[in-house]
Amino acid sequence: MKINWGTGIVIAFIGFIGFILYFVIQASADPRAEHDMVTDSYYKKELEYQQELNASANLKASGGGVTVRRLPDGLAIRLPERMDPAAIRGTIGMYRPSDDNLDFEWPIQPGDSLQRIPSDRLVEGRWDLRIDWEYHGEKYLYRTRLTY
Repeated sequence: MKINWGTGIVIAFIGFIGFILYFVIQASADPRAEHDMVTDSYYKKELEYQQELNASANLKASGGGVTVRRLPDGLAIRLPERMDPAAIRGTIGMYRPSDDNLDFEWPIQPGDSLQRIPSDRLVEGRWDLRIDWEYHGEKYLYRTRLTY
């Protein structure tokens, strides 16, 4: 059987379309290609954004800063020294953008301005750090990205 140029073009198009469909199916079936939202309550958090801006402004206006250092045994977070550690209540949130199964929240230990997160809770890579706390009725927020 002799194949003319028209039949060859049709066979080439069908082969190309099959090739593309194979890769689309492979990419969508691969579990590494799952793209979940970082938080389940994304839209609710969007509505609370102004409160976050106010809390960040409170931290800046207080003149105090948060310092984060990597230590051999984990992460050391120092809250503003101007604030009495006994009056601070809040949480430290560690969010892993690449895997929401690694996300966790750590309570701020009252009475200590130096907070420690052990290295067994942290995997090497990028983390989003979020510290929410309340001090004498004022809310404060500190956010940063870090590589552990």
